[in-house]
Amino acid sequence: MSMPLKSPELSQGPLTVAAVDLGSNSFHMIVVQIEGSQRRVVDRLKESVRLAGGLDADGTLDAPTREAALACLSRFGQRLSQLPSAQVRVVGTNTLRQARHAEGFLAEAEAVLGHPIEIIYGVEEARLIYAGVCEDLAAEDEQRLVVDIGGGSTELVIGCGPRVLHAESVSLGAVSFTREFFPDGKVDKTRWRAAVTAARVALERLAYTYRQTGWSRAIGASGSVKSILRASGIEDPAGVITPDALDKLGRQVRRTGNLDKLSLPGLSAERQAIFAGGLAVLTGIFESLSVQRMAVSDKALREGVITDLLDRLAAHDARDDGVAEAVARFGVDDGHGRRVAATAVSLWRSHAVAAAAAADEPSRIESDTRQTLRWAAILHEIGLAIAHRAYHKHGQYLLENADLRGFSQADQHRLATLVRLHRGRLRAEIVDALPAAWQPWILRASVTLRLAVLLHRARNPAARPPARLSIDKKHVILTLDADWLAERPLTRADLDVEAGRLAKAGYTLVVEAGDALPIDP
Repeated sequence: MSMPLKSPELSQGPLTVAAVDLGSNSFHMIVVQIEGSQRRVVDRLKESVRLAGGLDADGTLDAPTREAALACLSRFGQRLSQLPSAQVRVVGTNTLRQARHAEGFLAEAEAVLGHPIEIIYGVEEARLIYAGVCEDLAAEDEQRLVVDIGGGSTELVIGCGPRVLHAESVSLGAVSFTREFFPDGKVDKTRWRAAVTAARVALERLAYTYRQTGWSRAIGASGSVKSILRASGIEDPAGVITPDALDKLGRQVRRTGNLDKLSLPGLSAERQAIFAGGLAVLTGIFESLSVQRMAVSDKALREGVITDLLDRLAAHDARDDGVAEAVARFGVDDGHGRRVAATAVSLWRSHAVAAAAAADEPSRIESDTRQTLRWAAILHEIGLAIAHRAYHKHGQYLLENADLRGFSQADQHRLATLVRLHRGRLRAEIVDALPAAWQPWILRASVTLRLAVLLHRARNPAARPPARLSIDKKHVILTLDADWLAERPLTRADLDVEAGRLAKAGYTLVVEAGDALPIDP
């Protein structure tokens, strides 16, 4: 199990948590108070930033959009200033996934917001959207199709009750489609059919699988789908969107011919500017998947982020599930990996890294590094699924690119870095790609993992090494039980070779024999 994040509010009355969704069209924030099993929304903010519309041709965020985004996040930051980071989760979606050279913007954004920002992969976004929508639904095992049309991407999920069966993120968005097919606001039959056809082409690779899997209820989430329901003249939130309603709306948009002149029920000026793009995407989805009826949910990504955050606070981290799924998918030796993980975490806890650095570095980073070390130890042999030769490099590639439940891009990059460095040369330049605050921690974790792997090289389940570790800058002392070490001359030889490898990276490794050292279970 993952270590629970500690917060004084967890044991002292109601717990307040917050989620921020940095979408391609709008930024959303929700603040929720938890008491017992009850959730109460105490604040909700939304601002239209149009992040997707601010990407230049080369994928760089333009200055006006950047300034608008930072101003919005500064206002959000004022509301979140009293909450510790353990109780806040901020996620960035499609536009921030696509943006190039976004490091500077993200650093400024984190500074004004006061909390770290996680860029999540599309499939992870889909999983969280589904979790949010499920909050509105009974916990029965019905099959559901959930569709969320954002500014830059569309997430489509089929689930059964709380379980996700299929999850996809497709580059179809209300902002991006409006920008591509209706850039001057003009809509005619040719442009309209081109947009719908483009949506169907993008969905072709998943359409057959989704239709064959099937669903008993289709549900749309987020602003685009809700605005289409209202524009259809259906004021009842329990109403449904049908193919006839979409066809009627499409004809009305084409007859008007200009987005500026659209006059539809409940359509705000903000939504009016991107309405045609969202409508074309939903029309393509209905045609591709043969959807006949779609209800609309008030819940979406941010509610799913709240659910995921509460799970982490309760020590049920979805990333543990993601690691277990990767073990099964890639045939990793789970028993061996978990023995290495137990030793790695025991060594990490035994050395003085946290105490020595507590005055200078956030304890959150130490805690997150310990978690990442455990996951990396479990998965350190994942690259064997490709080949034994250079399997640590194969492992890095897999972990950089696989869909891992619960993981952000930054989470996966740190995990992949540790797996890459668990054997061979300790190449510090690989760590240089990480944010500066993480680099010393990941280097220390790399040394810890390397030693844990060596101590289990014989793969004997009964050989639990009694060991203690101390790392002071680049001076490493590994203390092993004298009798245990005396019985294992090959381990001693391996450690001598490792001392030479570490020396090339500027580390000094000293192996000492101690008496009656504890064995971590």
